[in-house]
Amino acid sequence: MHVGAHVSVAGGVDNAVERQLDVGGNCGQIFTTSPQVWQQPAIEDDEAERFREESTDAGVGPWVIHSAYLVNLATPKDDLREKSIDSMQAEVDAAARLGIEYVNVHLGAHTGAGVEQGLANAASALDELDVPDGVTVLVESDAGSGTKLGGEFEHLREVLDRSPQDLAVCLDTAHAFSAGYDLSTPDAVADTLAEFDDVVGFENLACVHLNDSKHACGTTKDEHAHIGKGEIGDDGMEAFVNHEAIRDLPLVLETPTEDGRGFAWNVERVKELRRDPARA
Repeated sequence: MHVGAHVSVAGGVDNAVERQLDVGGNCGQIFTTSPQVWQQPAIEDDEAERFREESTDAGVGPWVIHSAYLVNLATPKDDLREKSIDSMQAEVDAAARLGIEYVNVHLGAHTGAGVEQGLANAASALDELDVPDGVTVLVESDAGSGTKLGGEFEHLREVLDRSPQDLAVCLDTAHAFSAGYDLSTPDAVADTLAEFDDVVGFENLACVHLNDSKHACGTTKDEHAHIGKGEIGDDGMEAFVNHEAIRDLPLVLETPTEDGRGFAWNVERVKELRRDPARA
């Protein structure tokens, strides 16, 4: 089972490995820089080497780099588009240096250009990237508020179809739930994942952001909750993590630190919910 958390790289990217182990994780996600500013990754060669070696020695992986929050691939604004492409290129290059398989990105918001134009903008921006061998860009499902794209599975499929890049998808459970895809019961999980397979295809699903939601299904409000303690709940989470299409994927937690619980509590809770398939 691959489950871990989004951990800090403070003091050096190699510190992420020990932090992942400290919360009981064996895969995970990082930012290479502050996600709130336009900033290039500044990773020293020795840091990158230690990260690769320590990840291998500890058996931690796969890792995901999450792109900066400022990136907006769907934007109609030329200057923001160029900054977004430059930022993404820096991230895929950093991933190659670190031996990281995935770089995750939201499609962004079309800000009035319309859904079709926004999707075309996102796909063409991704086409501008020179993605190194061994690195895959993941487009992430979104909660779908405002003009943000990715709240509908069809948006993800459209970008995969439009782009010649070898893309894959990251499904965020809290985002999908907030966007209107119910995951709160075993039947709902089965139906939602069947719809995902029909539209996007399980063969294109490479990673899951496993988060519960503080808000009800369909509200488009993006606020994460502890596993089983939100509106998805234990029944939905248990059904999701034991679904045959999900069992072998990396499950990355972006759950909050509050109510006396942090990543370690949530990692352990996921492990408790996972059934032995031989006894399921």
